[in-house]
Amino acid sequence: MGKQNVFLVGLMAVGKSTVGRLLAQQLGFSFLDTDHVIEERAGADVAWIFDVEGEQGFRDRETQVIDELSQLEGVVVATGGGAVLRECNRQMLAARGCVVYLDSPLERLLERTQKDKKRPLLKSGDPTETLARLRVEREPLYNEISDYRFLTDRQGPKLLARSIARRLEQDGVV
Repeated sequence: MGKQNVFLVGLMAVGKSTVGRLLAQQLGFSFLDTDHVIEERAGADVAWIFDVEGEQGFRDRETQVIDELSQLEGVVVATGGGAVLRECNRQMLAARGCVVYLDSPLERLLERTQKDKKRPLLKSGDPTETLARLRVEREPLYNEISDYRFLTDRQGPKLLARSIARRLEQDGVV
């Protein structure tokens, strides 16, 4: 078997795409983002897919993309925040690579999403309540499948990617 894939999980705005891109460079892997792949294939952004197909339609697309991407070799994949909601997604990610849970305090996530209009789950209601609820719902699922957990608010993305790469290399994961 080739090098083990790395799958990044965590809430929206935690830095999965930014850190993932840098981590892939560090490791000499390819970088893929499930939301971007879904958008490319649909010819529309995630918010539009949510509006037209609902969350169920989006999650169906997401499961298909996770299945495909997780079978590649030598990739770092940033998943959407809700990818862990489906048992089959959790099973694929856990079985097909190393899962890294990126976490950040709620206040930091609120700062990062404050002006972001592309997050379908933050379009209505109080963003603080929504993010807090999502954390409560999803954190046990992230913990269930993650091999590692890193906080994203203590250092810049480059330093964090370097730390993750160093740890994965030390542990013989990659």
